[in-house]
Amino acid sequence: MTGQDWLEKDFYATLGVSKTADDAEIKKAYRKLARKYHPDQNQGDEKAEAKFKEIGEAYAVLSDKQQRDQYDAIRSMGSGPRFTSGTGGGFEDLFGGGFSGGRASGGGFEDILNQMFGGGGSAGFGGQQGFGGTGFRPNPPSAGADIAASTTLPFRNAVSGTEITLNLEGRTVKARVPAGVKDGQKIRIPGKGRPGTNGGPAGNLVLTVSVAPHPVFSIDGNNLRMTLPVTFDEAALGAQVEVPTFTGEAVKVKVAPGTPSGKVLRIKGRGVKTAKATGDLLVTVNVVVPQNLNKAAKQAVEAFREATGGTDVRADLKTSAKE
Repeated sequence: MTGQDWLEKDFYATLGVSKTADDAEIKKAYRKLARKYHPDQNQGDEKAEAKFKEIGEAYAVLSDKQQRDQYDAIRSMGSGPRFTSGTGGGFEDLFGGGFSGGRASGGGFEDILNQMFGGGGSAGFGGQQGFGGTGFRPNPPSAGADIAASTTLPFRNAVSGTEITLNLEGRTVKARVPAGVKDGQKIRIPGKGRPGTNGGPAGNLVLTVSVAPHPVFSIDGNNLRMTLPVTFDEAALGAQVEVPTFTGEAVKVKVAPGTPSGKVLRIKGRGVKTAKATGDLLVTVNVVVPQNLNKAAKQAVEAFREATGGTDVRADLKTSAKE
């Protein structure tokens, strides 16, 4: 932004505050207008987008004490005959009567300021030095700061992905959470942080997601996991059992004879669906031991014990313990 831009733009009027407004008043006015004209609230409205940029530009200058002082000084010099010479002449007299409408004969307003502050010709009003040196140049564009936030999602929303709405520093922000997000995962959402200054890009939103637990399923990457209870006879003799899936359908799974607890069965394509891949449902078998046996069942188990009495299921454990 050039000095002429500062001369022509009334940042106080843009924010609707007086020239004596303090930092709190300026910040309050900016937040109110930023909410009103934010692009997320005015999709496709080019006038609102332009107004939002003007508001950000005005706030960037007026919220910075050094820039505000420089802006006020420049505006006061270009707003009429406020400078007087020793003989009582006006602003035009000071520059030899060649100043009119913010311009001087043979050179622009920036050239005049350049001479006043020792611009040295080539540096000019938009030179590299500060206001007290050989010229003046506003700060370059800079990105806005990141904002950290957190949210808790129902398990189903975490698996399928969802759009959430957050209230951040007086702004309503919508953010897309991808399918398969894990508990405690951080997601960086570009452009949803604090606005940039001097036309710089907005910062990012860093969102920490908590996922509410589900009574049956858990997320493991793109896969879902669950535990499947089976009876002793199903595990020993083999069976086909129904397994509920995340979508509500039930599928039949074969449990092979002699399947132990902890065995993992894989059901293809029943996990998390993302744009890149679809995971599986991993089913961990849990052999359920009956807590109360009636007489007939107890006799059957005793008969089984007699029939398998010669088998030592802990033989390998004893051997390994000696290593």
